[in-house]
Amino acid sequence: MQHIIKKAEVLIEAIPYIRKFRHTVTVVKLGGSLEDNGRAITEILKDIIFLSSVGIKVVLIHGGGRRISARMAQAGLQPEFVDGLRVTNKAVIKIVKKTLYERNLELTRQIKHLGWKARSLCGKRNEIIWAEKLRPQGKDIGFVGEVSSVHTRPIVKAFNIGEIPVLTPLGFGNDGQTYNINADQAACDIAASLKAEKFVLITDIKGILRNKSDESTIIPTLTIKKAQALIRKGVIDSGMIPKVKSIISALRHGVKKTHIIDGRLAHAILLEIFTDKGIGTEIVK
Repeated sequence: MQHIIKKAEVLIEAIPYIRKFRHTVTVVKLGGSLEDNGRAITEILKDIIFLSSVGIKVVLIHGGGRRISARMAQAGLQPEFVDGLRVTNKAVIKIVKKTLYERNLELTRQIKHLGWKARSLCGKRNEIIWAEKLRPQGKDIGFVGEVSSVHTRPIVKAFNIGEIPVLTPLGFGNDGQTYNINADQAACDIAASLKAEKFVLITDIKGILRNKSDESTIIPTLTIKKAQALIRKGVIDSGMIPKVKSIISALRHGVKKTHIIDGRLAHAILLEIFTDKGIGTEIVK
């Protein structure tokens, strides 16, 4: 009986958060580091379905970096990166498109299998993400783009009929070309365009740590100013820098709160949003 009562207490604790966030938008970016962790993906999708079932509008954006690199290796192509961006020639963009489309359909079907409605969307095909060619440090790295504008109508249409939109981060150029877009940046730009209440970045780390070798040093809350200071000090480094910079941009363009959480922890999204303590690191204005 006590076990059942405990479950009821958890539900009661969630009520104020459900009231607060009902009818708002949450953008979830699923990190590629978890794409082969089937158990974690299932739990994450269950959390997203829960959010949708209590009236929160959720859009799921995914990447596919590990699979793309593996398929490039199978094709005898060596992955090359500039500032964390994949150099994308004609051969690579074909692999990127095929891999992302397949991953998108997998996630969409899995949500449906778990009992909820989902809509497969592509940034290019559905003309959601418009892009321009990106030249980091003045270098031409092929068909890599940055978001120039976001057209949210297909996403909103899915919301209006109770579907969870699942979005592939490919961009449509004015030249008709498909552009490979960094999924973190695409997710942040979409969150900003939707004026999302929350942007949740799911990865395979606990959050932002003061000491990377000690998970007990997790920083639960950061302001933009403090996050920038940690970048300068080198506490936030390597691959986390572009993620945090994208988050800062999203906050400055209308997103109210952002979260970096560990998707390996069961029901990480629900723990972060619907409990008093939360997990991971939140970054706020």
